[in-house]
Amino acid sequence: MTTANELARLERIDDLQSVWENEAWDFTPWLARPENLTVLSDALGIELETAGQEVRVGPFRADIVCKDTSDDSWVLIENQMERTDHTHLGQLLTYAAGLQTVTIVWVAKRFTQQHRAALDWLNEITDEQFRFFGAEIELYRIGKSPYALRFNIVSRPNDWSSSTQRAVSTDSVSGTLHLCFWTQFREHLDENYGHIKQKAPAAKPYMDYPVGKGGFSIPVYRSTSDKQVWVGLRIAGPDHIAYFDLLRQMRDAIEREIGYRLDWQGEIQNASRVIRPPLTADPSDESDWPNQVEWAAKTLADFDRVFRPRVKELNAADWQPGDEPSVD
Repeated sequence: MTTANELARLERIDDLQSVWENEAWDFTPWLARPENLTVLSDALGIELETAGQEVRVGPFRADIVCKDTSDDSWVLIENQMERTDHTHLGQLLTYAAGLQTVTIVWVAKRFTQQHRAALDWLNEITDEQFRFFGAEIELYRIGKSPYALRFNIVSRPNDWSSSTQRAVSTDSVSGTLHLCFWTQFREHLDENYGHIKQKAPAAKPYMDYPVGKGGFSIPVYRSTSDKQVWVGLRIAGPDHIAYFDLLRQMRDAIEREIGYRLDWQGEIQNASRVIRPPLTADPSDESDWPNQVEWAAKTLADFDRVFRPRVKELNAADWQPGDEPSVD
């Protein structure tokens, strides 16, 4: 048994160059690798997929360009291994001006108070098409252990405020009820399935959760008219039929691992879908929300656990076109 006197001390390392000698040649390529990008992805609460490095946007080149796999929107990452400066702030504003919908992540060793305030102000004055994050790079080690990286998010969008405004402006009754339900749903995920990437509660009947690759998501949907709650895997994009059929070839293993039969629906509205048979429930009955939340959250976690590793390994080039995939 370890005693209090044997506990090691956690030490913060200020010299980032001891790990990455050069920002452009060492840190940026390292961060762009999928296994390392997950550290930043987890801190932001956004599932990221690298699309390129040193991509030209207007007169500048963005260090890393990613896709938010939940909606395929652009995420631009600008790195600084030093204290933030006005030059990089100007570049971020240029990126925002050149793109219609974008999340901008400014990564730096340290943020000055002025630049942190600037990002907070940008998040206040821009609409939901633009999101600005500030992330400080932190290195730690215990004794002679390998270094550990942490991103400290010092500025982020006020998603709760935006969601509340959308609820009031769209529908003062149903919008507010949706928002309340998804707030409970998020709290349940926090307590029981913390590994699931969180989404800000919204004033709408469904929420989409990313699952490993662009074009793939797990929607959770509440239908008041049908009195149903359902969860499934949605595959969008030009290769959705190929991906669906490749997954369907693993049907027996997938259903055995997930523990129940699935409805393999194939193509619906230019996308393919696999769902769990819906839960019969009335989303307008607030007294039944705990049951609906528990069922939907457990199913979401099941789908994430079973489909995520398979989705990451999918390659549309492996599909052999032939007969359209049959659906039961």
